[in-house]
Amino acid sequence: MRRSLISVLVLVLGACSSTSTSAQSGGHTPRAPALADGQAEAIFAGGCFWCMEHPFERLDGVASVTSGYIGGRVEGPSYEQVSRGGTGHAEAVRVVYDPDVIGYERLLEVFWRNIDPFQRDGQFCDHGDQYRTAIFPVNAEQRRLAQASLERLRRERDRPIATRIEPSATFWVAEDYHQDFYRTHPVRYRTYRSGCGRDARLRELWGE
Repeated sequence: MRRSLISVLVLVLGACSSTSTSAQSGGHTPRAPALADGQAEAIFAGGCFWCMEHPFERLDGVASVTSGYIGGRVEGPSYEQVSRGGTGHAEAVRVVYDPDVIGYERLLEVFWRNIDPFQRDGQFCDHGDQYRTAIFPVNAEQRRLAQASLERLRRERDRPIATRIEPSATFWVAEDYHQDFYRTHPVRYRTYRSGCGRDARLRELWGE
């Protein structure tokens, strides 16, 4: 009964895959801003980008986390276009960090612990290529570390990993209403996470 109620609430409030807020889109979305001196960037696709901001934002050494789109064929995609599917883009986050404080390997650890790397059709209740899990290394060293971490996980779990390591590409910043969604819409965010089964599956995979 409780699960059914949560599911109804998700439908009413709108999940990450909903286009109910697409009317707020300004259409063309901007490219990510340049990095400041001493900063580095890391880009991860982990399903609904709402749920990938908080895990990274709470880490020491992380300056910002931005939701956006990457890996597709459409220039300046809108949320409505991406959520419909067919653009090739994935919902993703761009993590800007200080490599003197936190390393890329630590960011990879946080990424893995916040996704289901074995799900092939999306993430949790969100299905489609736009919700795939992927790592987008921005240089050769990140690619080396990402590949090593993927191989390590494959050995530890002894099963195929659906998460891909994809070529670097333009990161398009998502519309303003998606940024820091867990802060600006905390009730809707918590309801979505629970109703989508994300937290339950993460506990099953990684423990508390």
